[in-house]
Amino acid sequence: MTARTDQTRTGPARTIISVDAMGGDQGPAAVVAGIAHSAQKNREIGFIVHGPGDELKRLVAKRKGLESRCEVRHAPDVVTMDDKPSSVVRHGRETSMWSALESVRNGEATVCVSCGNTGALMLMSVLRLRKLPGIYRPAIAVMWPSQNPQEHNIMLDGGADIRADAKDLMQYALMGASYARNGFGLERPRIGLLNVGTEEHKGRAELREAYDLIAANARTADFEFVGFVEGRDLPGTVCDVIVTDGFTGNVALKTGEGTAKLVGDLLREAFAYSPLSRLASVLAYTSLRRMKKRVDPRRANGGVFLGLNGTVVKSHGSADATGVSSAIKLAFELAQSHFTERLAARVASAALLDQGGSAENTPDEEAQ
Repeated sequence: MTARTDQTRTGPARTIISVDAMGGDQGPAAVVAGIAHSAQKNREIGFIVHGPGDELKRLVAKRKGLESRCEVRHAPDVVTMDDKPSSVVRHGRETSMWSALESVRNGEATVCVSCGNTGALMLMSVLRLRKLPGIYRPAIAVMWPSQNPQEHNIMLDGGADIRADAKDLMQYALMGASYARNGFGLERPRIGLLNVGTEEHKGRAELREAYDLIAANARTADFEFVGFVEGRDLPGTVCDVIVTDGFTGNVALKTGEGTAKLVGDLLREAFAYSPLSRLASVLAYTSLRRMKKRVDPRRANGGVFLGLNGTVVKSHGSADATGVSSAIKLAFELAQSHFTERLAARVASAALLDQGGSAENTPDEEAQ
C-alpha cells in the first residue's frame, strides 16, 4: 500500500495523515487546533480531515496557513461513544471514522488518527484495512510513563480483544518489539510477559506456553526476553515492552489513569492545606511542573493498532489540542519509519520460522 504524498511548489513531498475530526469529547475545534499546532511545528505533514464539511472548513479557515495544508472530506455522520461497534459497521458508511479509514485504505494517506469510539474504530479498521497475513488478533499498543531512558514503556494489548492464547501473546511480543524499534529507536528491546509472579511455574497454562514460544523466538526476532514480569514493572526499568491480554491490559491502563489523577488531586489538596504548605508549593513549582510534564497523558497520547494492513493511531477520547498534536506526531514518526511494512516483514519472517523454513531470504532484510 503506497500512500499519496502532497508535493507543493516550493517544498518537499509531505506525509499525509488522515484525521477523524469527530467523536472526541471536546469536539472538532480541539482536533483542528491540534492539527494547526502540528502543522506549525512540522512542515512535512499534510492532512485529510473528515467530518461535516461546512463546520470543518470554517474551523480550518480560522487557523492561519492551515487551509493550504488540509483537504476537508465531507462526512455528515458521527460515531458516538455510545454506539455499538457492530451497528456502526453496518450503518456507518457516512461517518467521519469510516471516511478517515478509507483514505488509508485507498492509499491517499499513510496513517489514520481518531479520538472516537475504540471498539468501533478497531472493528472498522479490521474490516476496511484487514489484518496483516499471519496475524491472529490485532492489538492496541499504549505508552506507559517509566524510568527507562526513553521515558515510556509499551504495553499491549490495551483492550483490542479480551482474549489471547499463547500464539497471540507471542505475536504481541513480535509486534511490540517492532514498535519499540521504530517508535523509540530501541535496537534490541526487552520484552516481559505480565503475570502474577516472576517464577516460571506461576500463572495460567497459556501464559506458561506463551513463555516458551516467546523465548524460542527471541534470538531470531532479535529481542531480549526477560521472562515474567509483575504489575509493578509497568513503569519500571526491567523491560521496555510488556505483553498481556486485552482484558488485563485495559484494567491496568484504567487503574494507572485513575491512580495518576488521585495522586494529582492529593498533591493539590496537600499544598492548599495551610499558608505554609501554599508557600512550599511555590518553592516546589518548577519541580512539580517538570514532574507533571513527565507523566502528562496528553504527551503520551496515542494507542497504536498493531497487526493491520495500515497504521491507525487511537487518540484518547478526552484529548485536547495538545493531546491531538501528540497523536499526530506519533503517526508521523511511524509513517516516516515505514512501520507497517517493517512489521509485515517481521511477522512473515516469524511465520516462516514456525513452519521450519529460513528467514535469511525474507522480502525485507532490514525489517525491524
